[in-house]
Amino acid sequence: MLLPFLILGGIVRYEFIPTGQTVNQVYYLEVLERLREEVRRKRPERFAKNSWILHHDKAPAHTTLSEREFLAAKQVTVLELPAYSPDLAPMTFFCSRR
Repeated sequence: MLLPFLILGGIVRYEFIPTGQTVNQVYYLEVLERLREEVRRKRPERFAKNSWILHHDKAPAHTTLSEREFLAAKQVTVLELPAYSPDLAPMTFFCSRR
């Protein structure tokens, strides 16, 4: 499985999840640490101004208390998803816009 992370202007990070790896809260926190470092390195102006937004779905690993505490402590802005609707496909929308 591929985890892509996009910022205006392109992909800032992507990770291939190893076969057999469960994306649980521990693994996802490690991914978020690597993502923050990559944003700091590749988009220092956005990192310094804290002007990047994390937009992820409501998968169990994305909604744990430890994940929310991590994001709050690091002052990462999270764009919450609206209630489920088959008409909304946010990642598809953002990836297909030009």
